[in-house]
Amino acid sequence: MNERIDSWLTDMDGVLIHEGNALPGANEFITALQENNIPYLVLTNNSIFTPRDLSARLEASGLNVPEEHIWTSALATAQFLANQSQSRRAFVVGEAGLTTALYEKGFVMTEQNPDFVVLGETRTYSFEAITKAIRLIDAGARFIATNPDPSSPSAEGKIPATGAVAAMITKATGKNPYYVGKPNPVMIRNGLNKIEAHSEHTAFVGDRMDTDIQSGMEAGLQTHLVLSGSTTRSDITQYPYRPDFVHESIADVAQLVASD
Repeated sequence: MNERIDSWLTDMDGVLIHEGNALPGANEFITALQENNIPYLVLTNNSIFTPRDLSARLEASGLNVPEEHIWTSALATAQFLANQSQSRRAFVVGEAGLTTALYEKGFVMTEQNPDFVVLGETRTYSFEAITKAIRLIDAGARFIATNPDPSSPSAEGKIPATGAVAAMITKATGKNPYYVGKPNPVMIRNGLNKIEAHSEHTAFVGDRMDTDIQSGMEAGLQTHLVLSGSTTRSDITQYPYRPDFVHESIADVAQLVASD
């Protein structure tokens, strides 16, 4: 690498783990960062879990990632909204990862004149909650969603995720949400602020061109695509932008970090 890299951001699923198992090289990558005291964050668009939950899940897969090194779309959304409003009233459709993040920023969860309707991911979307969200948006609440991912994987196949439910609410209200998570570079920039890193000396590792590489590029980071997740080498040519580096897996990136 020609540029000096002082900090690293990395996606989680498809880069470090797959179906609960650590991918080859993931432990070496995290260990190299920690042993060299390199600032880093593990990013995920998943808003269901708290950083503590995700740290425990990563530990179960064999990766030691303290919760302060995890940055979720829920945390990014809470940080973004805390900068947007002083009254901090929100109607939330989501789980503990999102509600906890908002509580920690001083938000009150309410159906009474909320400033925001905040949509996150949940395993069981309530039609009643979606209906309430639609009516509150019609009444003037601003529509925010943690991330645009239309589906999530499960053992039985795809399940609808935030983006799909947001599309239903948009169809009913005519209002598009503001998505905070990837590919919005806001999530990346807030993460950089958290670890006091500068974009020109930070690299981002991801497995998706349309979220990871796009957001990293738009935030001004050096981008590394790994082919261990959802993107194949032939997929790259379908996009009008390119990653700075392409690797077979995080194992290749771990060697770069260890050799710096």
